[in-house]
Amino acid sequence: MESGLTPVDATERAMDEVQGPVVAIAFVLAAVFIPVAFLGGMMGGLYRQFALTIAVSMALSAFVALTLTPALCAMILKPHSKDEKPTGILDRFFRWFNEWFDRSRNSYMGIVARFIGHAKLAIIFLLIICGLTWKLYQVIPSTFVPEEDQGYFMTSVSLPEGTSLNHTIEAMDKLAAAVNQSFPALKSYVSVAGFDILSFGAKPSAGLFIVGLESWDKRSAEESASACVNRMFRVGAQAVPEGTVISFIPPALPGLGSVGGWQLQMQDMSGHTNEELFDITNRIVAAANQRPELQGVRTTYNMTAPTYDYDIDREKVKLLGVKLSDVFSALQTNFGGLEVNDFNRFGRTYKVVLQSDTMFRSEAESAKFVFVKGAKDQMVPLDTLLLPRLSTGPMQVSRFNASRAVQIQGNAGPGYSSGQAMAAIEEIVRQEAPTGFKIEWAGQSREEKKAASSTGQVLALALVFVFLCLAALYESWSVPYAVLLTVPTGVFGALVSEYGLSILEAALGHQNPGLQDSVYMQIGIIMIIGLAAKNAILIVEFAKVRVDKGMEPVKAAIEAAGLRLRPILMTSFAFIIGCLPLAIATGAGSAARNGMGVAVVGGMLFATSLGIFLTPVFFVITEYIAAKIGLLKQDRKRTSIDYM
Repeated sequence: MESGLTPVDATERAMDEVQGPVVAIAFVLAAVFIPVAFLGGMMGGLYRQFALTIAVSMALSAFVALTLTPALCAMILKPHSKDEKPTGILDRFFRWFNEWFDRSRNSYMGIVARFIGHAKLAIIFLLIICGLTWKLYQVIPSTFVPEEDQGYFMTSVSLPEGTSLNHTIEAMDKLAAAVNQSFPALKSYVSVAGFDILSFGAKPSAGLFIVGLESWDKRSAEESASACVNRMFRVGAQAVPEGTVISFIPPALPGLGSVGGWQLQMQDMSGHTNEELFDITNRIVAAANQRPELQGVRTTYNMTAPTYDYDIDREKVKLLGVKLSDVFSALQTNFGGLEVNDFNRFGRTYKVVLQSDTMFRSEAESAKFVFVKGAKDQMVPLDTLLLPRLSTGPMQVSRFNASRAVQIQGNAGPGYSSGQAMAAIEEIVRQEAPTGFKIEWAGQSREEKKAASSTGQVLALALVFVFLCLAALYESWSVPYAVLLTVPTGVFGALVSEYGLSILEAALGHQNPGLQDSVYMQIGIIMIIGLAAKNAILIVEFAKVRVDKGMEPVKAAIEAAGLRLRPILMTSFAFIIGCLPLAIATGAGSAARNGMGVAVVGGMLFATSLGIFLTPVFFVITEYIAAKIGLLKQDRKRTSIDYM
């Protein structure tokens, strides 16, 4: 329309101009994601899902843009002239829009010219953006993956140690009746008495209660899984006052533990007694439950379980000529069980375990049924050599990394992230626990710690590969800086969008776990690096071609900015609109989609609105610096499309 060309001639001319940027954009987006696909661990697995999908889709998109799209343009476009009169409402609207956009573009080019005249202010502005970005990274609550409303939640019921299974069943029935009256969104529930989900083992004084909720479209915000978990604490305290009722949302990722929240393993490296471990653990749990960042802090280590200690009458054992090792072997085999063999049958391997039947090992006096051989081959009843003593001790003794450990679990308090909760419990353990203890993390918390240490490495890796890719494409060490200097605006936009919306949600009384510094937000930020570079490439590519042909850098930057304003806005807003469903998603998996969608939408808005003004300035600055240090002559040996 502007040049009076035929559709075929216009398509050929357009392809001569845009094939370089298309290839550059495809390579840059691939360079951002492909390296992170080789990361290991759970975090690498999550990155890999997005990295390979986006890299392959961008390769196909570039292929279509270079082959099928030009053919379609030559077939579909119709020649127009400026003197044509509009014939309908749409024609009149598009004519008005084009005239308005041309005026806006002229104003934009004037603003860019003034920005280039104040290049120092652009550098100061960039430094401020980088400082605010660093500050936001420290302020935004962090987590590995946000909690998801999966349509159900779990509740652990712990009664005093020594409680019989019958009494536990009665307590579970009371809790079930209270849940039926207190939860309108209740769909179904499962009650399991005798199983402790916290330690994942059989225990007569514990029970598991799983509550299924109605589908998401039938529940309000007050009936979300997190809101129901908070209500369950109050309902459980009223229904089962003699026990402890703890509710939690299951982990968002399968395989990272059986309970949600954080899991800390406090390793005893100096051999404390059971009583000392019990006192230290109780102090830590009591102090942790006073902190607002923590909620429902508990431990599976308990010294109140009734036990029997057997004191061996060693003098009598020696007098009767009984081997002391035989006494210990008889106790272990009959009461604890001893694996003696394996055998194969029907294609499977079965273990052979020796142990007394339940009725012969359920009481302390059951030792009278066990005999050991004396010196004169006489059979001596074991109870004559033992003195049972009633005591208390831990129900289970756990180890972590081959060391004795105490497990402490909990959840983040309302309005706090799991990262803040983990930092708070680490601080409490260091204050309350004496020397000789080592802090380790388990389940999802362990992966979160790994993710926190590798976030900076991932971002740095993405920037380095983008720089190397641009340097190879343009055969220049200066041009990549003009592209990458606009990336901080997109990262800042992503962070400030997450932080601003989280504050707004808190002010409205809602809590969206997706608005935290999670793996999904980091994936969105990596995507922003590639997309912000894409916008800059569209301007830098055209400016570089003109500079290589002898045009002044300032004039080339202004002209390139005006020529590429429309495609930049079109592609950016198309991407933003396409990601809006992620940012406003509700229901199943909404937290993960919100974290990524808000980061991408906010980052692209900032990267586009600020980048169209800053990219021409940074191009001129890099050209000026390159000329000063002697890189420009080397870069001028080739034009930017010679590699095609």
